[in-house]
Amino acid sequence: MTAATKKIYFPSLNGLRFIAALFVVIHHIEQFKHIFGLENYWGNSFILIMGDLGVTFFFVLSGYLISYLLFVEKDLSNGISLKNFYVRRILRIWPLYYLIVVISLFILPHLQFLYVPGLTDAVKENLLTKSVLFMSVFPNLALVLFPPVPFGSHSWSIGVEEQFYLIWPVFMKYAKRYLRVVLYVIFFYVIIKGVLILCLTFLKAEPVLFGTLKLINEYVGMTRIDCMAIGGIGAYILYKRMPILKILYNRFFQALLYLIVFVFFLRPVYFPWINNEVYSILFCLIILNLSSNEKSFFSLENRLFDYLGRISYGIYMYHPLCLVTAIYLLKTVLKGTNLNHSFVVYFLSIAFTILMSAISYTFFESPFLKLKFAFSKIISGDNAKVKDFKN
Repeated sequence: MTAATKKIYFPSLNGLRFIAALFVVIHHIEQFKHIFGLENYWGNSFILIMGDLGVTFFFVLSGYLISYLLFVEKDLSNGISLKNFYVRRILRIWPLYYLIVVISLFILPHLQFLYVPGLTDAVKENLLTKSVLFMSVFPNLALVLFPPVPFGSHSWSIGVEEQFYLIWPVFMKYAKRYLRVVLYVIFFYVIIKGVLILCLTFLKAEPVLFGTLKLINEYVGMTRIDCMAIGGIGAYILYKRMPILKILYNRFFQALLYLIVFVFFLRPVYFPWINNEVYSILFCLIILNLSSNEKSFFSLENRLFDYLGRISYGIYMYHPLCLVTAIYLLKTVLKGTNLNHSFVVYFLSIAFTILMSAISYTFFESPFLKLKFAFSKIISGDNAKVKDFKN
């Protein structure tokens, strides 16, 4: 490691990654149990929003970590290497992303035991267009235009992050007034969402225009630059050691924060028009406290959570395949047993997902991750406290 290289470590972030991934897994387990006609809790209000909350947390976390690392790089090098940034993201994201895309489009639909009622048969429709969209890292647009692709459409969030990564380092490299511009981005994004909602309300009598605006609204709603930008604000607050940290780190504030989140989760609260923004702010405050507050109420820093967080990308990408396999085993091999069906599906789904993710991380992803470090002056994940690298 060169003298110019910095090691950055945020406590508890891997644990948070795993919990966010677990939210998505639980959401999809209940969804697929419903699709396959098994006893389920798909109608439960919290189950219905768990997946979206988990993905929103991922977005905020990505904006937070990426922005902070770019702040450090900008100080170290008096600039940001866009080429190195893009190569690092490609080496981390693309190998597993394209593996899942290829098998979900061209291989898995032909395996009978992975047949998903109402979805598998639709994969071959508009296959060329779908393939182009997925291969160009626009799975979110494919999900807006076509029915979901089993085992592949959950990658819409990966497409959203990749599109964010395309513009964010450019913005950070050249923006003169970072905080002000980020707030403008969030403000105008919310205004655009509001205008689209109002237009849809008043144009129901115009089916063609309504249909077009509906698709645009769905795509804009999935873009989520607001969530990642809010994470970027959290990174700015931490990096600049802004005075507001004293309030955010206060134990009374922490208690109030966790109480609010608990109440919102216990009886899911929806905020029309600004739901993603409200939850993103709450998540950003949690991330700030767990990753940088030495007086945090609790910690997710342990070996188990650290490892599960490191393989969380695989957990997110492989889990639909694993849970459908679990349901197949339940309905064929274990159909005559007295085992609790929900327990079997949960146990097998999570066990298969963790096993496959661990194998993938060790033998498939790690070689690319090692290459990634050659394009970075900042190493995230080693044992060094983040506060050591802020003057």
